[in-house]
Amino acid sequence: MTEEYIPTEIGNSASLKEEYARRELQQKRHYFLFSQLQDMSRDLPGKYQQRLPYDLLSGLANALLDGTVFQIVSNLKEVQEWEERVMFQQRSKLISDHKAQKHELQKKHKTMLQDCQSRPHNLTLTKAQIEREMETTTKRCDEEIRKKDQKILMQLDQKVMDQQSTLEKAGVPGFSVTNKPQDIKVQMYLLEFIVRLSQLEMPM
Repeated sequence: MTEEYIPTEIGNSASLKEEYARRELQQKRHYFLFSQLQDMSRDLPGKYQQRLPYDLLSGLANALLDGTVFQIVSNLKEVQEWEERVMFQQRSKLISDHKAQKHELQKKHKTMLQDCQSRPHNLTLTKAQIEREMETTTKRCDEEIRKKDQKILMQLDQKVMDQQSTLEKAGVPGFSVTNKPQDIKVQMYLLEFIVRLSQLEMPM
């Protein structure tokens, strides 16, 4: 909880009242956010509840008071969704290109087989060539997709680290750069909490 304001000297009466009112509102909002976070954390599996102690949730509620963290998380979410769409489109285009390449190859093979009708002695050789070409093309396409998926996973891992770093620098409790699955899961829950809180109306 925020510390109670105790004036050290008598100042302007109006400004003093404003300061008391501001502090009171901050305390009210902190209590609201903290209570919501506690309720949300109770819905988690026990092993994750244990990793969200009182101090962490209270600190997170405090970090959310001025609304800056809400904006940071919203921006990170927006950028991530845009980048994921781009990755999906790139992967879809690669698959589409592969289909087009295989279609052209099939047309070429069909022509080759038709040409063999007048030269039956070449048919066996032509079929073997067609089979090799199709096998080579399929292997190449599969390898390109594998490399694309590997690259996407690396980009997503980097995106997670970038987000962790941004939130850590912003002073958001519970966030630091890590690749430990359990730590990342806790951070995902915290992000979900922040997004849900951003949609609630704060006490006035």
